[in-house]
Amino acid sequence: QVRLVVAGGGLVQAGGSLRLSCAASGSISDINYMGWYRQNPGKQREFLARISSSGSTLHDSTVKGRFTISRDNAQNTVYLQMNNLRPEDTGVYNCGAFGLNTDWGQGTQVTVSS
Repeated sequence: QVRLVVAGGGLVQAGGSLRLSCAASGSISDINYMGWYRQNPGKQREFLARISSSGSTLHDSTVKGRFTISRDNAQNTVYLQMNNLRPEDTGVYNCGAFGLNTDWGQGTQVTVSS
């Protein structure tokens, strides 16, 4: 099992930036890729970006060019740099680890004010 600790959310004005982090511990070698997702009440979880164990990345078209996923292997941490934030980016952001199992962090609230 993988334990994920998410940090970095908060309140920011439109056009601002935030960096989220997701620190992994436990059975890290079982992870194939990690991803960032966003969820709002009453809506389905939205895929934002993912990064594989080899470092290849994929970003959803809605955030491409504004959000960047990266990883620090030495720290077992995945980041989501979010620039030019918009009010519609508001939501609970969470990271997931996908491999033999699927594990999720506790999530963090991001609120973008107009």
